[in-house]
Amino acid sequence: MSHTRTKTRTATVTRRESAFAERFALFAECLLTGVWIVAASLPVVTYPAAFAAGSRHLRRRTAHEAGGWREFVADFRAAVRGGWVAGLAGWAAALAVWVDVQAVRAGIPGGPFVGAVGLFALIGLAVAGLRAAAVWEPGARWRELLGAAGRRTVLDPAGSFLLVGGLAVVAVSGWFVPPLAIPVLGAVAAAALAVEERGRRR
Repeated sequence: MSHTRTKTRTATVTRRESAFAERFALFAECLLTGVWIVAASLPVVTYPAAFAAGSRHLRRRTAHEAGGWREFVADFRAAVRGGWVAGLAGWAAALAVWVDVQAVRAGIPGGPFVGAVGLFALIGLAVAGLRAAAVWEPGARWRELLGAAGRRTVLDPAGSFLLVGGLAVVAVSGWFVPPLAIPVLGAVAAAALAVEERGRRR
């Protein structure tokens, strides 16, 4: 009888250790994915494709499927075919917001209102971009992905605020310890996956 209890306790401890090891491995994989995302984003307009490839890598990891750097690169090449246009549009939006901020500083009438609207719009676009990247699959069209992600951004405010919080963490990390913002981007991609999965289960 005592031998049976000992085996049960040992099995329980092993399961707990395995769960902890698996979660820690996933966290480490998120940080590594953040480095990959930054490396793939260096051409400036490729950041949507980089997040899409990173998100798909993390989906494989959570599904216990094989995949590493080679698969990430293959996904990135597939995503960048149309993703660079989305990246260019994102930079254009950021430039428009920067112009609005300059208008606020110059004291132009109505500047603060226009600047606030522009800033909120940019944040919304960033969240929609993360949501689109989280569900990207080879062959998907970025225009359709972003349109659907924009609707989910509005209809799921709780999930959107969660992603805004993730972006805020990246901004704060970059402000205090710039290198720390690089791996944290992988955690933001994981948060986008979690938000999208939560939305599918509702």
